[in-house]
Amino acid sequence: LISLDMGSLLAGAKYRGDFEERLKAVLKEVTASNGQIIMFMDEIHTVVGAGATSGAMDAGNLLKPMLGRGELRCIGATTLNEYRKYIEKDPALERRFQQVFCSQPSVEDTISILRGLRERYELHHGVKISDSALVSAAVLADRYITERFLPDKAIDLVDEAAAKLKMEITSKPTELDEIDRAILKLEMEKLSLKNDTDKASKERLSKLENDLSLLKQKQKELAEQWDNEKVFMTRIRSIKEEIDRVNLEMEAAERDYDLNRAAELKYGTLMSLQRQLEEAEKNLTDFRNSGKSLLREEVIDLDITEIVSKWTGIPLSNLQQTEREKLVLLEQVLHKRVVGQDMAVKSVADAIRRSRAGLSDPNRPIASFMFMGPTGVGKTELAKALAGYLFNTENALVRIDMSEYMEKHAVSRLVGAPPGYVGYEEGGQLTEVVRRRPYSVVLFDEIEKAHHDVFNILLQLLDDGRITDSQGRTVSFTNCVVIMTSNIGSHYILETLRSTQDDKTAVYDQMKRQVVELARQTFRPEFMNRIDEYIVFQPLDSEQISKIVELQMERVKNRLKQKKIDLHYTEEAVKHLGVLGFDPNFGARPVKRVIQRLVENEIAMGVLRGDLKEEDSIIVDADVTPSAKERSLNRLLIKKLDNPVADAMVVNH
Repeated sequence: LISLDMGSLLAGAKYRGDFEERLKAVLKEVTASNGQIIMFMDEIHTVVGAGATSGAMDAGNLLKPMLGRGELRCIGATTLNEYRKYIEKDPALERRFQQVFCSQPSVEDTISILRGLRERYELHHGVKISDSALVSAAVLADRYITERFLPDKAIDLVDEAAAKLKMEITSKPTELDEIDRAILKLEMEKLSLKNDTDKASKERLSKLENDLSLLKQKQKELAEQWDNEKVFMTRIRSIKEEIDRVNLEMEAAERDYDLNRAAELKYGTLMSLQRQLEEAEKNLTDFRNSGKSLLREEVIDLDITEIVSKWTGIPLSNLQQTEREKLVLLEQVLHKRVVGQDMAVKSVADAIRRSRAGLSDPNRPIASFMFMGPTGVGKTELAKALAGYLFNTENALVRIDMSEYMEKHAVSRLVGAPPGYVGYEEGGQLTEVVRRRPYSVVLFDEIEKAHHDVFNILLQLLDDGRITDSQGRTVSFTNCVVIMTSNIGSHYILETLRSTQDDKTAVYDQMKRQVVELARQTFRPEFMNRIDEYIVFQPLDSEQISKIVELQMERVKNRLKQKKIDLHYTEEAVKHLGVLGFDPNFGARPVKRVIQRLVENEIAMGVLRGDLKEEDSIIVDADVTPSAKERSLNRLLIKKLDNPVADAMVVNH
């Protein structure tokens, strides 16, 4: 089996006929072998037109007669796109080849392939590769890297993980490098503080010198450990290289029938080297068992996980932390961001748990929800909280405002303009974002405002978990949570809760049925039928508004901390702000406006006037004196604390 390099044949063929002469010589040698040589051409589409200049024949035309007569046994490899683009356009060449379609191997086959390649990669990189790393590479590549094929992507994972580990062995260990950087940073700070004479700078300088002496001691210990371990590992690597050289020399001696030399190498030199290797490995094992090791020489599944994380942008904790641990706490974490809405939070958590337990269809999105309810009750906030928790970053929220898609022609913005139109090369606003970040929460805000043609695109997304963009690329949504928000039925929800004296939970089921019925009148049945869960958000009551006030005040407190101003607030202030910000029709949004007007504006004026400085403490309270009560007027008071420690004792937060 001989591989033909078309690039080498073409290289340096200056004059007309040079290329043909070279190719004819190759073909003559293949023909003369009487079928004993099979020629392999990688990227066979390059044969079509290769060497074709004015008056010259291309390689394809030289091959056709020999292929037709059966004198040439040839295997070619190309991709489907290039086959269609080049080979199919030459029917005479196409019919002389038998098509064999090669699909990607399964995960199990990929693991077997990786096990066969393991020794080659271990020798090349000078590290060991564990079996668990090979299994992880195949499984994670199949699950998380969607745009490439097995075994190529799994082999690349193993190769990159092994190369990374080799670099770590030859370069400074991470632990030592971090200490070196910390020392450099503190040295620079020390230099800048030397000239300052104020009390705070002197205290900081004294603390810096203590920290530096501790770090330098730690640096010295780690450097000694690293040097010792490097000596052991370098010794082992040099012995292994010598064994490899002796094996090659032994094979050469056997081929030349120099049996004396072969026996000398096999029973003398090789056995001596193997004894040395065993001793060196024992010394390294003893050193590591003493707990002083800084380096590893085996690629484990965690290394593969890190590479997958780097390639795909999935936070590493998503792959390491077990799904059970994450999902048991899901409701608690969502409730920190979304006040009330117990039914909505529970429905979202249940659907996510079903999916993660493997009980939902792997060829559909993780889950698809329609959030329905009045404005300002937490629909979008729940989507943001879910993105932040599942994917460790709110940037994983892909937000599409459907009010921008009210016209029929706007549909093309989602998947890209068709060929021939402006913007064809740019791709779609939805498909491009999900291609770049396949693990995300996709939020379609105000879904009822979109043109009905947009829903045709969403049918494939919700049912098959994929969309084909304008350039023919299939974008997978199987790792996305799809959320649609709508204000449909919000008027009915508010009216129902106003007209009934029953508990919210008691009327929830009846209210949900009515709201879903209103949605069915708006959206087509095939669209409604593909959504996993309809979630109705209830209006917020005064108690929940007070909790939102606390959340918003905590955010203000955290922002002021950056200015080194400490904010406290009383329960009366929270209640007062809750009363002022309570409006069932508008949900939680008025709360933010009230806090901006009554708290943030006043504090901003205090900072600008110079009344509030760094290290100051302030308290937000409500004036509930008898005279204020008589006038039914609770005024908000913002005052500076003279003795923060003593005064803070009476403050709730």
